[in-house]
Amino acid sequence: MFELTEEQRDLKELAAKLAADRYAPHARAWDEQRTPLPDEERRRLGELGLLALTLPEEYGGGGRPLIDALIVLEELAKANPLAAWPVFEASTGPARVIHLFGTEEQKKRVLPAVAAGESTIAVSISEPDAGSAATDVATTARIEGEEVVVNGSKRWCSGAGHAEQYLVYVRFGPEPGAAGMGAVLVAKDTPGLAFGPQEHLMGHRGVGSADMFFSDVRVPVENVIIPKGGFRKLFTAFSIERLGNSTMSLAIGQTALDRTARYVQERKQFGKEIVEFQLVQAALADMVMQVEAARLLIYRAAASAGTGAPSALEASVAKAFSNEMAKKVSDLAMQLHGGYGYAGEYEIERLHRDAHGWALAGGTTTMQRTRIASEYLGRRFNQRA
Repeated sequence: MFELTEEQRDLKELAAKLAADRYAPHARAWDEQRTPLPDEERRRLGELGLLALTLPEEYGGGGRPLIDALIVLEELAKANPLAAWPVFEASTGPARVIHLFGTEEQKKRVLPAVAAGESTIAVSISEPDAGSAATDVATTARIEGEEVVVNGSKRWCSGAGHAEQYLVYVRFGPEPGAAGMGAVLVAKDTPGLAFGPQEHLMGHRGVGSADMFFSDVRVPVENVIIPKGGFRKLFTAFSIERLGNSTMSLAIGQTALDRTARYVQERKQFGKEIVEFQLVQAALADMVMQVEAARLLIYRAAASAGTGAPSALEASVAKAFSNEMAKKVSDLAMQLHGGYGYAGEYEIERLHRDAHGWALAGGTTTMQRTRIASEYLGRRFNQRA
């Protein structure tokens, strides 16, 4: 049983009120128009201290445990996923990579702007031929004196074209797989960096996604966050991100459940509320069990993480279950809403679209199963031919 402290309950209430008053009214319109979260709203989150709860206080963050950020993330995402996005990036995403593995100079230079909402960092890993096989990246980085020169292309970068900075995973040397890989920070306005047209994705509308093209992009060598050969330690950061991903799925499931619970007690057919039908009760019970189980898995992993990172096994279990929960629960919500569930005004179809996106992002549920088996057995499985 995970009981929130009084301080955490206050934090949850603050985030929920802000989300309901300021962001929920825009959720449908922003989704339909693919509108990014306005910069002033990101700064507002920073001013309220909600943006970078897990970053250390000396860099402008809250210095709080991971679970506190997840509490805020869920409340914002239940109302409007775009409001939650910068919190996801700052408290569980690429900013944490710099927090965990960056130099003191890099942390002081980069993190305060993230915590204040003045800058967002997006992660850029995938390429046309490197998706689940992340260590197949072909984008190169060579060091020339005091500069790093980056060449190649990236795909499926969430926030591409909108974020001010990008943590780009590159190949520093000819060594195959993880041995030659590292990561470098590239600003949006760096000469030689170009973006393709915005993708029209099924969900995650407004977040932004586009191809990125690097043509002799030069950045200072001080922007190397992960040097060659350091890719494997990034699994620590990936585990943190997976709990952020899991929480975004949890928000979808909880929202779908809450809206469905109201609807089945209001909607009448055959002269009575449809909740009186046993099949409706059974479906609602399944939704409750799925959502509650997901929350417990996420809280277990976050509680063990404290201000650090969760275990890879617990993070992958939470992600795989939560991703599949969100798809199942939003689908059941659509069925119980009938034709209204298929209509945009009820926003159930938006929840279902976004659920599929989180199951693909950050390592698919199929890849999580391989990771779970590997961590549970304490052995590695080579996926290559």
